[in-house]
Order: sequence, then C-alpha cells, then structure tokens
Amino acid sequence: MSQAQGKQGGNKSGGGGGGGGGKPQTAITPTRAENFPEWYQQVVKEAELADQSLVRGCMVIKPWGFGIWENMQATLDAEFKRTGVQNASFPLFIPVSLMEKEAAHVDGFAKECAVVTHHRLEAKDGKLIPAAPLTEPLIVRPTSEMIIGASFAQWVQSWRDLPLLINQWCNVVRWEMRPRVFLRTAEFLWQEGHTVHETEAEARERALQMLDVYAAFARDVLAVPVIPGRKTDGERFPGAVETYTIEAMMQDGKALQAGTSHFLGQNFAHASGIKFLDRQSQLVHAWTTSWGVSTRLIGALVMTHSDDDGLVLPPRIAPAHAVILPIYRGTDDDKVKAAAEDLAAKINAQSFGGRNVVCRVDHRDLRGGEKTWGWVKKGVPVRIEIGPRDLEQGVAMVARRDQGPKEKQTIALAELPAKLPGILAEIQASLYAKAEAKRVSMTRRVSNEAELRAMFAGEGGSGLAVGFFDADGAAEAKLREELAVTVRCLPMDAASVGIAEKQGPCILTGRTTSRVAVLARAY
Repeated sequence: MSQAQGKQGGNKSGGGGGGGGGKPQTAITPTRAENFPEWYQQVVKEAELADQSLVRGCMVIKPWGFGIWENMQATLDAEFKRTGVQNASFPLFIPVSLMEKEAAHVDGFAKECAVVTHHRLEAKDGKLIPAAPLTEPLIVRPTSEMIIGASFAQWVQSWRDLPLLINQWCNVVRWEMRPRVFLRTAEFLWQEGHTVHETEAEARERALQMLDVYAAFARDVLAVPVIPGRKTDGERFPGAVETYTIEAMMQDGKALQAGTSHFLGQNFAHASGIKFLDRQSQLVHAWTTSWGVSTRLIGALVMTHSDDDGLVLPPRIAPAHAVILPIYRGTDDDKVKAAAEDLAAKINAQSFGGRNVVCRVDHRDLRGGEKTWGWVKKGVPVRIEIGPRDLEQGVAMVARRDQGPKEKQTIALAELPAKLPGILAEIQASLYAKAEAKRVSMTRRVSNEAELRAMFAGEGGSGLAVGFFDADGAAEAKLREELAVTVRCLPMDAASVGIAEKQGPCILTGRTTSRVAVLARAY
C-alpha cells in the first residue's frame, strides 16, 4: 500500500461508507432515501454552492457554485453566437403600462411581480420612510418580452433588418412564496434570448433550433438526460402560441423543467408595435420568439448526479477537473510540493471538452481526511494523492468521484497528465449512463386512469408516466388538484419514451389519439 492509500482515509467528522457492522456512514445526512428535500439542502451547503440571503427567497451564490454557472454561461454563449445571436442589455425596470399591453402575459406573471412605487427615502422617527411616489409604478423584470419589444419596435423598420437575434444574461425577480435554493428563488440568474423574424416559418424554426441547443447542452455537458417536447395549452408560457421544453427527471422521481423555448407568433409584435415593410412594401407585424435557461440548472445537476457523500459534478461543467492533495510529513515536504505543482502544470496543459483542464493543488494545513472529504462533498471529478513514498515509486493515487470514496488506482506520474482527459471522458459518460438508466427504470407506460392514479397514489408516488393523451385543460387541472401531477410535455419523439405505436386510447378519455404525453409530479 502506498503512503497516499495509508494516510488519506478516515474522516472523523463523519462520512464515507464507514464500517463496524453498523449503519454505513455518509458525508451527507440525511440520506436521499431518508429525506430527499433536506438531503438536497445539505448537499448545497456542504458543497459550498450557495447560502441563504438576508432577503427572504434570495440566495448568495458562492464561488464554487458561481464557477459552475460561469461554465454554463461560457458554453451556452458560444453556442448561441454560433447560431448568429448577439448579446445586449436591457433595463431592469418595466413600466406597468408596458406590461398591460399584453393581457395574457400580465395575467400569467401578475402574482409574481415585485413593484417599485417610490424613488426616495426620508428619515422619520429614526426610520427610513418611502417619501416620493413614482408617477407610474415600475415592475422589477420577471421576464423581458415587453421591455425588449419596445426597443425592437424602434430597431426593426424593414425586412432587411431581419432576423434580429438578441440575448441577454441578467437577473430576474419572481416573488416566490416557497423558495428553495436554485430551484425556486425570488431572484435568480438566467439568459433570455429574443428574436424577430420575417416569417412564421423562420420563427418556428428558430424556437426549435434553440430547444435543440438546450437539449444538446443538457445531454453532452451536464450529462442530464432530457425529453424534448411541447407544452399543453394549460402549461404554455403566458402570451406564447407554442412553448417547447426539455424535461428532466431527478433521482426522487420528480420532473424538472430544465429549459424552454417559445414561439410567440405575432402576439408580442402586436403588443409592442414591432412592424416592418415587407418585400411587397406592405407594413406587417413581425414574428417573434423567446427562450431561456437559469441557475435552476445547478439544482438539476445536484439532484441528478449527487449521492449520499455530496455533490457529483460532470467534468465538462466542473469549476475544477482535478485536485492534487499533497501529503506532507515534515521531511521531503519541499519535494512533494514541487512535484505537486509540476504535475498540476502538466495536467493544466491538457484539454478536455473544448477547454483547458483545470487542476488545483490543495496546500491547506488540514488533516488529510478533512481535506479529502471536503473535495468529495464539492464533487470534484478527480482527486490525486501524492506523498514522499509515492514520489519514490514515481506514482500517484487517483480517485474518481463517480466511484466509491475508497476506490483508487495507481497511475505513473509520467503517464497521468496524458491519461487524465480520457479519465474525465469516462466519468462524463458514466454519469450520463447512470442518469439515463435511472430515468428508464422510473418511466412507466400507463394505459388508463386507474393505472395513472395507482402510480401516483399517496405522497410517495413518483416517476414518469407515459401514455396516449388527448384530454382537455379541465382534465389536466383535475390531475393537478387531486394528484399534484401535470403533463410535463408532449414528446417530440414518442419512441424516446418507449411508445412505438402510432396511436392508441387516451389514458383519461379512452378516445383514440396519436398524441403522447409525459406526466409527473414536478419541481
């Protein structure tokens, strides 16, 4: 056994599959099986992703969590620009009168809006009191269709100005009554793309194109299997003609909407006055889209891949791909430190997933077990241990986060830098395969209402139900009220959810239909 194997083991603070014949210890308590919601909160805390803010419903995203978001931004931003999109920035505040122009949109967001009514504070009896009412209240943006549409109406005059392809990275506010960090917060970060087109066909094509970008990102970068599909009328974005979505399943069997793309038709163009002279010199309204993903994707990562020892990160999104844990014993410390820095430099010269490999060296003066388990809980894909005896043998001990905490392999120092990208690729693939297998195992074909109700009986009912579906909005509302189940999407490819037949009886009405639905409880 190498020195690294012998010295980097136990964690007296608890964690890591303990022994003694009793209940196995884990780094996170409670476990997923014991209390999934609390497990989620503890993973976020122990991984140092985010803290609760002094403002109810808001979060402080810490450096490790923000590093994940930065990698999401960088990857998606490059993909957006590849399709011709440019970035811009628009106001945080939206006049109430502007929102009122799109009735369905206002109605959909009214209960979530934060409203600014004053512009000055004055001291009175030791307190600050709002003193100067605004002539018109301002809404803190819940989304930007209307404020961006006002600019688009000025920018678009002729068919030659189209298509107009714009995105912004920003924060939005939706007053959330039941906040949960990353999943539902009053303020969150996101990107929102907004495009204007000459024809309906071009706008529909763009909306589907961006859905494909999101689906590929979830699959290839986040290692999260998703089902691309279309929302029903009852689940559609307020004011949209068509809403497309990617739906993921979390480890507890609940669905999570991971991204949406909306074909807005001419609704917002009418509301905002986005008109142009067409090729026949006729003044016509434009066709628009909007699409977005948010920091909710960090919550999706946590609930898709993490285990009872903490966060598990796919290498393509991790802020750091590897960490070197030098083992110091007072003798030969300088040699160990120099070897660790040299190894990190060689690893950082490698590339993986379209960017340089990021390898950190942890020189902190901590006990070996505490240091090791800190990185396990943060989900770093690869841990590399190196001590004086390892140097003598010319090896390092390598542990993968997708494997058990005590599983390690010996790799020659000279070979490790070149081998690491391949190891990262294996981890990326294994995490996707595990998540996909989980989703398949918890997807069930249902043929009638009795089977659907049996699947979701009680609070513990979970998984994805798939079947033929042509029921109306009233039936959907009944499912939501009685079972807390919603139609997550009408999948683009029924075969991808295990339905090969072209048509069959609706699970609620019995009528023959070709429409397939995915139903689930959801976040």
